[in-house]
Amino acid sequence: MINRIPFNIDELTVVGEYQPFKQGALPRKKYSTPITSKENYLAVFKRELPLWIPCENDSVTMFPGVNPDNHARGQVREAASLRPDEITDFHDMFGIEWVYISEAGGSMVRPGKPTLEDANDWEKVIKFPDIEKWDWGTSKKNNEQYVLKEGRLTIPTISSGLFERLISFMDFENAAMALIDEEQTDAVHALFSALCELYDKIIGKYKECFNPGVICFHDDWGSQRAPFFSLNTVREMLVPYISRIAESIHSRGMYFEFHSCGKNELLVPAYIEAGVDFWSGQPMNDKQRLYELYGDKIILGIEPDIEPDPNLSDAEAVAAAKRFVARYAPDYEKKPVVVNKSAAPDAFIETVYEESRKYFG
Repeated sequence: MINRIPFNIDELTVVGEYQPFKQGALPRKKYSTPITSKENYLAVFKRELPLWIPCENDSVTMFPGVNPDNHARGQVREAASLRPDEITDFHDMFGIEWVYISEAGGSMVRPGKPTLEDANDWEKVIKFPDIEKWDWGTSKKNNEQYVLKEGRLTIPTISSGLFERLISFMDFENAAMALIDEEQTDAVHALFSALCELYDKIIGKYKECFNPGVICFHDDWGSQRAPFFSLNTVREMLVPYISRIAESIHSRGMYFEFHSCGKNELLVPAYIEAGVDFWSGQPMNDKQRLYELYGDKIILGIEPDIEPDPNLSDAEAVAAAKRFVARYAPDYEKKPVVVNKSAAPDAFIETVYEESRKYFG
């Protein structure tokens, strides 16, 4: 348990700078906090009362270069992160070619040539990687300081989950059909089971090399308007395997952050059933309704009620921060949240820190 330390104004002394949470974001001020951001953030996952409400900037996402998927997706983020001018087309861990789209700042599988056209053929077509051949020792050595980065919580990510991986094999339309086609669903179950075995090995290596407190598993399940599939389909085709990923993470003493983009609020019950600890989601989801319904069962990332407008005054940012703390601090031990906005103004972040420190301390 964290020792309850009363707030002292000296904590707001700036002692350094956090590097950007993600590419394109701005650096953040580092304050003289009584404990590290990592210790405070992990308290939330442990369902202990932290000293302040954390912001996503209190963590830093890691995409280790030892995993070929991160080169393929153009997002190696570690001690030797890829610069935009270094990103090229690349093959992922299954040998599938990805094409970098500079305008979008990301990669996609080269379209029109799916590796797998029928899920029933996956054992004949898909060649699983031998991750023991990856240079884990060098990655561990090179990233020893990165994983201690500025006292923040370092969160390694597995970039392509179950449905995303199926898309990479089959293209989107065929992958979506395979989830509901009775002639293919058994094969999809078998493929997802095999993927879980692979991901379990990768999670073990992430634990061994980087010793993180949290692993992020990436699997987008929705569009801007609705999920890609029904809750029943998710429960049948995905929950059993997300549960295995959760168990793999939890059994090694870590917590499970699920990155799943889209308007997926209807699928949150499945996240909970699968053992997900934290889902930030995107702003198009009704976070307030989700907080009321499920806030005691899953940690939610919630946006401030302001936009990161460069013309926003400090007074407006401070007022919004006070509203945020007044809304979420009173019931925080039962319903913890994280500020889900890497671009929130400094005045907002600083005020959330001060107000929640006073409330919790």
